[in-house]
Amino acid sequence: MADNRTMAQMLQAPIEGYEDAIVVPPINANNFELKQTLINLVQSNQFTGKQDPHNHLRFFNKVTSTFRHPEVPNTSIKLLLFPFSLEGEARTWLDKEPPRSILTWDDLVSKFINQFFPPSKTTYLRNEITTFYQKPNETFNEAWERFKGLLRQCPHHGFSELHQLDTFYNSLNTNDQDALDSAAGGNFLDKMPRDGLAIIESKSKVRYSRSRAIEPRVSTNAPLSTSSPSNNSFEFQQMAALLEDKMNIQMSHLEKAISEKQMTLATVKAVEKTNQASSSSSLPSNTIPNPRNEAKAITTRSGASYDGPPIPPPVVEKETEVTKDTELPSTEDIQPPLVQDQNKDKETNQ
Repeated sequence: MADNRTMAQMLQAPIEGYEDAIVVPPINANNFELKQTLINLVQSNQFTGKQDPHNHLRFFNKVTSTFRHPEVPNTSIKLLLFPFSLEGEARTWLDKEPPRSILTWDDLVSKFINQFFPPSKTTYLRNEITTFYQKPNETFNEAWERFKGLLRQCPHHGFSELHQLDTFYNSLNTNDQDALDSAAGGNFLDKMPRDGLAIIESKSKVRYSRSRAIEPRVSTNAPLSTSSPSNNSFEFQQMAALLEDKMNIQMSHLEKAISEKQMTLATVKAVEKTNQASSSSSLPSNTIPNPRNEAKAITTRSGASYDGPPIPPPVVEKETEVTKDTELPSTEDIQPPLVQDQNKDKETNQ
């Protein structure tokens, strides 16, 4: 059949080949539309090609499950929304896929995972799971969380629950294996898989289930007995942690008592300072001492008074040694100066 187009028409760009890679089945439901809020929620956690693709699919499935329409399959909603969840390298990948090459949601998931989680990575993670072992300084809980992380990174690992539990149990050190056996009331592997998983989860949540040594911060004046279990034993770690808790409680009480004592002392000092200020303000500011310690007036209890010259202070004479040859004065010769003066006046008058 002859082509009747002109050369100008033949040189124009083709109008075919612009279809998207994702084919969305026809939607015949009335009043159906994608809400902008849902699109914004999908775009809030876009995949760039650097993150874990499995985590992205989990997030996307959770978001799209919140939107349902009675006449529209959920897979059709996912096919419509998935391009909005990609950016950067991931969006470039989808744009390069052949037009109309993705017909179902399963096709999209398969191509997405194989592009950003190649078989080589699957082989690597499967090997990491199979050869898993507990590190020398790794606690039971840390080892279990790391093992679950490997399983989560490779959800298509293909290992049964029995194989997972057996691998993890045999990867543990002797102390943690003994702890699992003790919790199981015998051999851990004699339990049903679901019971064994429950035991592991319970042990991983116990605060003191630690396999490495813990150095308790206690006084060196009270060392632990040398007959205590090994530092690597589960029982010893419990004892050390409990002792540490008790020490922390005692220190808390001591700090509280010291704080209360300091408050009391501060209050007492404040009261004393206030009393001193009051006392000093009630006393006279200046006093005049008797410079020569002399008495100028004497009044006896009977009412007789002496108001004469100042009486000098008494003079203490040195004791003299009394001997047989020393003549003691008579009582008449020992008279106070005032009496002697009166006697002299009488003699003069006579």
